[in-house]
Amino acid sequence: MADHYETLGVDRSASADEIKKAYRRLARKHHPDQNPDDPKAESKFKEVSQAYDVLSDAEKRKAYDRGGRPFAGGGFDPSQFGPFGDVFTNIFGGAGPGGPRRGKAAGPRRGQDMEVESRIGFDTAVRGGEVRISVNGSEPCGDCSGSGARAGTKPQSCSACNGSGTQTQGQGLFSIAQPCGRCGGTGSVVADPCPSCSGSGARNRVRNLRVKIPAGVKDGSRIRLAGKGGAGARGGDAGDLYVITRVSPSSVFKRKGDSLEVEVPLTVTEALLGAKVEVPTLDGKTKLKVSPGTVHGTLQRLRDAGPPLLSGKGRGDLHYRFVIDVPSELTSEQKVAAEALAATMEGTDPRADLFEQAGRHTRSEEAAS
Repeated sequence: MADHYETLGVDRSASADEIKKAYRRLARKHHPDQNPDDPKAESKFKEVSQAYDVLSDAEKRKAYDRGGRPFAGGGFDPSQFGPFGDVFTNIFGGAGPGGPRRGKAAGPRRGQDMEVESRIGFDTAVRGGEVRISVNGSEPCGDCSGSGARAGTKPQSCSACNGSGTQTQGQGLFSIAQPCGRCGGTGSVVADPCPSCSGSGARNRVRNLRVKIPAGVKDGSRIRLAGKGGAGARGGDAGDLYVITRVSPSSVFKRKGDSLEVEVPLTVTEALLGAKVEVPTLDGKTKLKVSPGTVHGTLQRLRDAGPPLLSGKGRGDLHYRFVIDVPSELTSEQKVAAEALAATMEGTDPRADLFEQAGRHTRSEEAAS
């Protein structure tokens, strides 16, 4: 577990006001709603919130500074005792020294979350749409509603562990809890199994799903489909399904964060004299003004003409990067024109400053030595 002070980025002597300011800054930075494409945002946000919950409470902070990590509801986290944490968990029922003895009855178990990748076209990523995906996994048995018991019956509480799912071996101070051998830790047994799923409560099959793609997704975006993951055990809720988008690249529009960039070739004369050039947009085309003397790599921006933002508020920008297209070969007429232009520019040396600056640099090094 990370140190709470390090998580918030404050000193151990930080004041309550400094802790609050650090928390607010990090909470805004890592809030899942502000980072829909970051799979680690939610866990980071929780870590920041847990650190603030402890350090903002005077009593909890004192206990933490003494070496303990207090739970929000009292008692202490057994993991603070390192390799002895499991021993204390077994002795005190999972509460740690000084905490109340707690038992957790086994019951329905939530299914596993699943991931599947879906390749989509660039246009679908920008404008949104719907795609079909195939998922190979488990789903609740329809005949027993996931309970594993034959229709008309239900699982019974395990008599060996009294429904707790665990059995304790040993006696006295040091006893060891382990999963019940009769029910496998579920806390219940199926006396009359469902013939369709053999008592497992789930069946494997390939599911074909339609997935709505929101406008503005990027390569690697995660779309959550609640309850479409693995089947739960003993009637538990299904897990979630995460669809990872893999966007086919466009030959024209290149992703740059929330915006797009288009490379626009210019002739030498367009760059020298200026021009109006036609360029593509996501909705058609438009004209851009090229200023006389435009240099290679110049960027021009169209605000709010890019892809929709996943937050649903506004759009990104379109950036146009001008690149000067120098022909590798010239016709005789072009060569004559180029030579005439060169003649008008005799006496100008664009590299004069380069040598002057290099000379100053050399002289400064000699003086320093």
